[in-house]
Amino acid sequence: MSRHMARSDEAKDKPLYMISVAAELTGMHPQTLRVYEQKGLVTPGRSRGNTRLYSQGDIERLNLISKLTDEGINLAGVVRILDMRERQVERDREIDELRARVRELEEEVHEFRMQQRIHALARYDGTGPEQVMRGLLESGLGSD
Repeated sequence: MSRHMARSDEAKDKPLYMISVAAELTGMHPQTLRVYEQKGLVTPGRSRGNTRLYSQGDIERLNLISKLTDEGINLAGVVRILDMRERQVERDREIDELRARVRELEEEVHEFRMQQRIHALARYDGTGPEQVMRGLLESGLGSD
Protein backbone atom coordinates (compact mmCIF):
# COMPACT_ATOMS: atom_id res chain seq x y z
CA MET A 1 0.00 0.00 0.00
CA SER A 2 1.34 3.44 -0.84
CA ARG A 3 2.20 5.92 1.90
CA HIS A 4 -0.47 8.31 0.59
CA MET A 5 -3.17 5.64 0.90
CA ALA A 6 -1.94 4.74 4.39
CA ARG A 7 -2.12 8.40 5.44
CA SER A 8 -5.62 8.84 4.03
CA ASP A 9 -6.72 5.65 5.84
CA GLU A 10 -5.26 7.00 9.09
CA ALA A 11 -7.07 10.31 8.66
CA LYS A 12 -10.30 8.49 7.85
CA ASP A 13 -10.00 6.39 11.02
CA LYS A 14 -9.11 9.24 13.37
CA PRO A 15 -11.80 9.57 16.09
CA LEU A 16 -13.12 13.14 15.88
CA TYR A 17 -16.86 13.49 16.33
CA MET A 18 -18.82 13.22 19.58
CA ILE A 19 -22.05 11.23 19.39
CA SER A 20 -24.21 14.36 19.03
CA VAL A 21 -22.19 15.51 16.00
CA ALA A 22 -22.17 11.99 14.50
CA ALA A 23 -25.94 11.81 14.96
CA GLU A 24 -26.37 15.13 13.20
CA LEU A 25 -24.01 14.17 10.34
CA THR A 26 -25.84 10.90 9.74
CA GLY A 27 -29.38 12.03 10.48
CA MET A 28 -29.69 9.33 13.13
CA HIS A 29 -30.73 9.54 16.74
CA PRO A 30 -27.88 9.13 19.26
CA GLN A 31 -29.69 6.12 20.74
CA THR A 32 -29.64 4.46 17.29
CA LEU A 33 -25.87 4.95 17.21
CA ARG A 34 -25.58 3.30 20.63
CA VAL A 35 -27.68 0.35 19.45
CA TYR A 36 -25.52 -0.02 16.33
CA GLU A 37 -22.45 -0.03 18.55
CA GLN A 38 -23.97 -2.72 20.80
CA LYS A 39 -24.70 -4.85 17.72
CA GLY A 40 -21.13 -4.41 16.47
CA LEU A 41 -22.08 -2.45 13.37
CA VAL A 42 -19.80 0.42 14.32
CA THR A 43 -16.97 0.73 16.84
CA PRO A 44 -16.32 4.34 17.77
CA GLY A 45 -13.15 5.30 19.55
CA ARG A 46 -13.18 6.57 23.09
CA SER A 47 -11.72 9.71 24.62
CA ARG A 48 -9.83 9.65 27.92
CA GLY A 49 -13.13 10.49 29.60
CA ASN A 50 -14.74 7.46 27.84
CA THR A 51 -16.80 9.65 25.47
CA ARG A 52 -17.63 8.00 22.13
CA LEU A 53 -15.68 9.57 19.27
CA TYR A 54 -16.64 8.72 15.70
CA SER A 55 -14.23 8.89 12.77
CA GLN A 56 -15.00 9.95 9.21
CA GLY A 57 -14.88 6.23 8.34
CA ASP A 58 -17.51 5.57 11.04
CA ILE A 59 -19.71 8.33 9.58
CA GLU A 60 -19.42 6.82 6.10
CA ARG A 61 -20.23 3.37 7.50
CA LEU A 62 -23.26 4.74 9.37
CA ASN A 63 -24.49 6.45 6.21
CA LEU A 64 -24.20 3.14 4.35
CA ILE A 65 -26.08 1.37 7.16
CA SER A 66 -28.79 4.02 6.93
CA LYS A 67 -29.04 3.59 3.15
CA LEU A 68 -29.28 -0.19 3.44
CA THR A 69 -31.92 -0.11 6.17
CA ASP A 70 -33.88 2.48 4.17
CA GLU A 71 -33.90 -0.05 1.33
CA GLY A 72 -35.57 -2.55 3.66
CA ILE A 73 -32.55 -4.64 4.62
CA ASN A 74 -32.66 -5.80 8.23
CA LEU A 75 -29.66 -5.46 10.55
CA ALA A 76 -28.61 -9.09 10.10
CA GLY A 77 -28.45 -8.47 6.35
CA VAL A 78 -26.56 -5.23 6.91
CA VAL A 79 -23.97 -7.11 9.01
CA ARG A 80 -23.45 -9.63 6.19
CA ILE A 81 -23.19 -6.91 3.54
CA LEU A 82 -20.66 -4.95 5.60
CA ASP A 83 -18.62 -8.10 6.20
CA MET A 84 -18.58 -8.93 2.48
CA ARG A 85 -17.68 -5.34 1.66
CA GLU A 86 -14.74 -5.37 4.09
CA ARG A 87 -13.47 -8.65 2.66
CA GLN A 88 -13.71 -7.20 -0.85
CA VAL A 89 -11.75 -4.10 0.19
CA GLU A 90 -9.05 -6.36 1.68
CA ARG A 91 -8.94 -8.48 -1.51
CA ASP A 92 -8.66 -5.32 -3.63
CA ARG A 93 -5.74 -4.18 -1.46
CA GLU A 94 -4.05 -7.58 -1.86
CA ILE A 95 -4.58 -7.47 -5.63
CA ASP A 96 -2.99 -4.00 -5.80
CA GLU A 97 0.00 -5.28 -3.81
CA LEU A 98 0.32 -8.33 -6.06
CA ARG A 99 0.13 -6.18 -9.21
CA ALA A 100 2.92 -3.97 -7.86
CA ARG A 101 5.03 -7.07 -7.11
CA VAL A 102 4.38 -8.46 -10.60
CA ARG A 103 5.60 -5.16 -12.11
CA GLU A 104 8.76 -5.35 -9.99
CA LEU A 105 9.37 -8.92 -11.09
CA GLU A 106 8.76 -8.04 -14.76
CA GLU A 107 11.40 -5.31 -14.47
CA GLU A 108 13.84 -7.77 -12.88
CA VAL A 109 13.19 -10.34 -15.62
CA HIS A 110 13.69 -7.68 -18.29
CA GLU A 111 17.00 -6.65 -16.71
CA PHE A 112 18.09 -10.30 -16.41
CA ARG A 113 17.25 -10.96 -20.08
CA MET A 114 19.21 -7.90 -21.15
CA GLN A 115 22.21 -9.15 -19.18
CA GLN A 116 21.86 -12.57 -20.85
CA ARG A 117 21.79 -10.95 -24.31
CA ILE A 118 24.84 -8.88 -23.51
CA HIS A 119 26.76 -11.92 -22.25
CA ALA A 120 25.64 -13.96 -25.27
CA LEU A 121 26.83 -11.21 -27.65
CA ALA A 122 30.09 -10.94 -25.73
CA ARG A 123 30.70 -14.68 -26.12
CA TYR A 124 29.72 -14.55 -29.82
CA ASP A 125 32.16 -11.86 -30.89
CA GLY A 126 34.80 -12.37 -28.21
CA THR A 127 34.47 -8.94 -26.65
CA GLY A 128 33.71 -8.26 -23.02
CA PRO A 129 30.17 -7.48 -21.79
CA GLU A 130 31.15 -3.87 -21.12
CA GLN A 131 32.14 -3.31 -24.78
CA VAL A 132 28.93 -5.00 -25.99
CA MET A 133 26.82 -2.84 -23.68
CA ARG A 134 28.63 0.31 -24.83
CA GLY A 135 28.03 -0.68 -28.44
CA LEU A 136 24.33 -1.39 -27.82
CA LEU A 137 23.84 1.94 -26.09
CA GLU A 138 25.67 3.82 -28.86
CA SER A 139 23.55 2.13 -31.54
CA GLY A 140 20.29 2.62 -29.62
CA LEU A 141 19.61 -1.13 -29.43
CA GLY A 142 19.96 -1.33 -25.66
CA SER A 143 16.46 -0.02 -24.98
CA ASP A 144 13.43 -2.19 -25.74
